[in-house]
Amino acid sequence: MNKNYIIANEWSVIEEGFDVDNVKASESLFSIGNGSMGQRANFEEDYSGKTFQGSYIGGIYYPDKTRVGWWKNGYPEYFAKVLNAPNWIGIHIQINQTSLDLNSCKVSNFRRELNMKEGWLSRSFNAILPAGENIQVTTKRFISVKYDEVGAIEYSVKALNFSGEIIFSPYLDAGIVNEDSNYDEHFWETLKIVEGQNNGSILAKTLKTEFYVATAMQVSFAINNTKVEVSQTNLVEEKKLTYSYNLKVNKGETATIYKFGSYVSSLNYKNEELLAVGIKNVQMAKEIGFEALLQSQVNAWKEIWKTADIIIEGDIKAQQGIRFNIFQLNQTYLGTDARLNIGPKGFTGEKYGGSTYWDTEAYCIPFYMATKDASVAKNLLLYRYNHLEKAIENASKLGFKNGAALYPMVTMNGEECHNEWEITFEEIHRNGAMIYGIYNYVNFTQDFEYVPKYGLEVMIGVARFWHQRANFSELKRKYVILGVTGPNEYENNVNNNFYTNYLAKWCIEYAVESIHKVKSEYKNDYKRILDKTNLTVQEISEWLKVADGMYFPFSEEKNVYLQQDSFLDKELIPVANLLKSERPINQKWSWDRILRSCYIKQADVLQGMFLFENRFGKEELERHFDFYEPLTVHESSLSPCVHSILAASIDRMPKAYEQYLRTARLDLDDYNHEVHEGCHITSMAGTWMAVVQGFGGMRVWEDGILSFNPQIPAEWKSYSFTINFRGTIIKVYKSQTDCKFLNESGKELKLIVNNKPITVPSNQLVEV
Repeated sequence: MNKNYIIANEWSVIEEGFDVDNVKASESLFSIGNGSMGQRANFEEDYSGKTFQGSYIGGIYYPDKTRVGWWKNGYPEYFAKVLNAPNWIGIHIQINQTSLDLNSCKVSNFRRELNMKEGWLSRSFNAILPAGENIQVTTKRFISVKYDEVGAIEYSVKALNFSGEIIFSPYLDAGIVNEDSNYDEHFWETLKIVEGQNNGSILAKTLKTEFYVATAMQVSFAINNTKVEVSQTNLVEEKKLTYSYNLKVNKGETATIYKFGSYVSSLNYKNEELLAVGIKNVQMAKEIGFEALLQSQVNAWKEIWKTADIIIEGDIKAQQGIRFNIFQLNQTYLGTDARLNIGPKGFTGEKYGGSTYWDTEAYCIPFYMATKDASVAKNLLLYRYNHLEKAIENASKLGFKNGAALYPMVTMNGEECHNEWEITFEEIHRNGAMIYGIYNYVNFTQDFEYVPKYGLEVMIGVARFWHQRANFSELKRKYVILGVTGPNEYENNVNNNFYTNYLAKWCIEYAVESIHKVKSEYKNDYKRILDKTNLTVQEISEWLKVADGMYFPFSEEKNVYLQQDSFLDKELIPVANLLKSERPINQKWSWDRILRSCYIKQADVLQGMFLFENRFGKEELERHFDFYEPLTVHESSLSPCVHSILAASIDRMPKAYEQYLRTARLDLDDYNHEVHEGCHITSMAGTWMAVVQGFGGMRVWEDGILSFNPQIPAEWKSYSFTINFRGTIIKVYKSQTDCKFLNESGKELKLIVNNKPITVPSNQLVEV
């Protein structure tokens, strides 16, 4: 496979030339979605080569039975998986009775484009079939943002050297399976197939979870852009509905099928309404028409880009990279439904089950908070508040008591469903991310009311967990946390992971601080929460003993905090000394060898310093960066963005730019050799942070004041981004020679820029 086949373009992802080895990677990269549903960029027509079929609906999942060699107490019984949903995009195409299949044709002039500015996917190619027919195909497809249960396809075939027949056979197929099924199970039961005139639908339900989904289609036809009526032949199979239409064409004529599809589910409708609603959706789409639907798509994405766009001048690959990241984030989650969250692969693949991880709180909330409005980030926080009882239940299964809460590493419904011991039971740092998300939200929005209404109960549950999870070491005369895995998953079952211990201490302190504020300012809420949680002054004092006495491993010789107690027992060999043939080590080395090595997937100490940068001096950050970054292989998608931000904050702009390009083009250039499995959606929010917090130096600490320290890579002419800060829209522009702030709102905004206060009057531009 050619890893660098994507053509650089400011607003589009473009592939030219057909290479079977790139098909699965392109299916990931060219994925489309609208926050409610999404799909990989599979071909509409048949394809007999290697492909990864995938269409997904937000919130629809299946509890795939856990597959482990042996069982341990506390193991989740299932791994929740986003389901490969019934396929509505498929169209069998025959040219004079020969099936169109790019794996068996001579293909030329192949071009695929994902237009990020307008939100559509297109393909064009010439194909010579085995019998000699030469055709030109053009397609365009999108999933509507405005009508979020609808998608549309325009598929045209031009007869270049023959007259004859083109048979379009659009279909719905509910007989699909997940590529990542543990036991090769079918997760869907087909309940009913409904035929109609140019439309049809299938009602299916998921096994176990019993989500009901109606998948509908509606088709129409044109020859040379003139609508035509074509007789229909029906084929109904056990799990599939296919219609066939025979169109006669003369040499030089173009036959077009318009196919509209819809998913509707029992998340939003009564079961008995689904078939009718699905048909109504596709009929509506047909009446609006493909071009008008497409125009509404263009308009919707224009609105999204107004506050989401980052403009980079002078570096087209960097520009394409950041827009690709922003585009995929918006395709994955738009914040309109608090029941939904952000899977690490979004709607682009099945790895990680499409479930929710700590990535949302640590990486994604800042992006949605600043590019949309506070309600979107609040919905992400409410998702966790609504799962608090499940988090308490998760902790109780592991022996924790008194309302201690352990949020899941992986979840769909609040219940832990990850089944690797070192992740499920040891990677407990995720609990801290839940609280950091609240802290980040309150600082940025000043919406402290969220804390007494919802957040404080979560803080209390998490503080109780940390209090019980730590134990007092007589040897160290400190509180320790044993047997954990930090974000650096290349060290398992270690003692006193710096990041975990630091978060535990901070979570307790922040909870106590919040309790005092609620007590003094929200007396009714304070009484309600105390009654609900049975919290006492004595318990709080016990928490603080743990926080005040927390142990952090530190090397006097190296003058750095250690990843964990025994880190210096390892042989410290810089990554620069590793042969390229040995990389990535997670694909070339045994797990035993990785665990014994010094190599870091993502640096835990630096992750902590990134989150709490204002608690560490610049020289301290430099010292730790210089010690850990040379040992980091960045094989976590979440690693490069953090290193880019920290490098910028300590004035290491070449390193910041290097790591920015790695995070921005992680998937486009397939750094980790795995893009065929899907894109790294949650780390894409880190790419946005690398520009805004890294190069732009944006921070909002406890004082609640928005501050910037803008810098620019030598490779760029300029960059600009937009922030929605408490309803005020501020645009930041930085070039090699100047820095400007444009206030696009009706009230003035006070900022700190390069450590000096400035005021930007309403609707005015201020140059710094």
